[in-house]
Amino acid sequence: MKKIVRIAIVAGFFSSCVSLEEKPQSFVTSENFYKTDEQAIAAVNAGYRKLYETGQSLYNSLFQIGVEMATDDYAAGPRARNAHVRAISGLTHDPLNDRMEQLWKQSYDAINVSNIAVDRIALIDAAEIEETLRSRLINEAKFLRALHYFNLVRWFGGVPVVLHETTELTPENLYVEKSSEDLVYQQIIADLTDAEALPTTYASSDVGRATSGAVKSLLSKVYLTHKEWKKAADKSKEVIDSKTYALFTDFADVFNVATKNGKEHIFSAQFKGYFNYQGNSLASRSAPTEPPGINGDYADMINKPGKLYESFSDTDKRKNITFVTSMVSPTDGKTYTFEPHLYKYYDPAAVGSQGNSSKNLPILRYAEVLLIYAEALNEDNNGPTAEAYGAIDEIRTRAGITKLADSNPALNIDAFRDFVFQERRKELVFEYQRWFDLARRGADYYVATLKAAGKTNAAPRHIHFPTPQREINLNPKLKQHPDWINY
Repeated sequence: MKKIVRIAIVAGFFSSCVSLEEKPQSFVTSENFYKTDEQAIAAVNAGYRKLYETGQSLYNSLFQIGVEMATDDYAAGPRARNAHVRAISGLTHDPLNDRMEQLWKQSYDAINVSNIAVDRIALIDAAEIEETLRSRLINEAKFLRALHYFNLVRWFGGVPVVLHETTELTPENLYVEKSSEDLVYQQIIADLTDAEALPTTYASSDVGRATSGAVKSLLSKVYLTHKEWKKAADKSKEVIDSKTYALFTDFADVFNVATKNGKEHIFSAQFKGYFNYQGNSLASRSAPTEPPGINGDYADMINKPGKLYESFSDTDKRKNITFVTSMVSPTDGKTYTFEPHLYKYYDPAAVGSQGNSSKNLPILRYAEVLLIYAEALNEDNNGPTAEAYGAIDEIRTRAGITKLADSNPALNIDAFRDFVFQERRKELVFEYQRWFDLARRGADYYVATLKAAGKTNAAPRHIHFPTPQREINLNPKLKQHPDWINY
């Protein structure tokens, strides 16, 4: 618990100005902060905190309103009042969109925290920190840095790669041009290769930190996205063969507070309601407004023409965990029925105050590793192998639906790929995966899927987001993404 508190404290040092009433000698700067092992731990904790800070932070709704709205599955709900969010939902966004600015800004803020940790923890006197702890903390920071660059390169294409703290306000330090996508991926892979040395598990007081399993899982996803199929298959197989993770028997346990950080969870954004405003805001944003006392925002809704809800059979055990169509009002005791709402993060312990949901958000979980393995094997072998069928069928069996090996035992590469993407769509609803999946299949697939789902403004440029105009104005070396020039 102590370490969780430190996250919030140190995040303040790096992300905002604070008014201190303590004695002047208590003021901490980056020059005199990195002196002890405890300070090093607190600094890396600040990097974790950047994932889910209060408000619309990266993994606390910014992904949803800034990215997932631009898919076939989601739309701006009736209470999504921000014009920039509604523009993303309708695919009319442009380089002036303030959500694009936040995706860019918050990602680089988080990268800066990791850069400082990597550089300065390396300089702590050997008498003040054990070498195993030093190495672990630096590798945790590298994992977080790689995660943010992975998001950035998928959203924006080539981006500036900054690997060290900015200590001088010179043009050379402030104005960095974009690296190619391949170079960004090289850096991501280099950081993750180093970070594979992280521990397999931690003591209970450190649950939630990046492990070697998290690193390997993310690396398999990086290879998959970069179409390095053999490497993706091999790395995901390492995670599977480690026997460290397994599917929950009950899909509901993936999202139950009582089973947080359990055997299926590889790496998650950690939320704790009623504590320093660290609740999962997706619960409130998707909760219904109809039943009195629920107090939902209904700012995130299902895109009805996309038929996400209808894609689930009634026998699919995931359906009633993923969606809700009726609730009992805590105010009048009546049952209210309504159109399907997203439901994964609704916390029964925070009725009427869903901004205090304590449900974690999975960033990496074992079900996705199985799907990565199945997809990579299919692509690498020009068709599905028995192992590929076995991986996808673990998930389908848990869901209570027919095994693919039984219903479609002789699929070709294209048909099996489509089944994997259908399974990803249903398994990973509301987990910040859909836009990435659509975009990595290419512009033609993205546009066809979005138009079929009623989003007729979809265009090839939408498989990337525009470089924010604000950043271009500030940095003369930045150029707009080619697809967004003269659009």
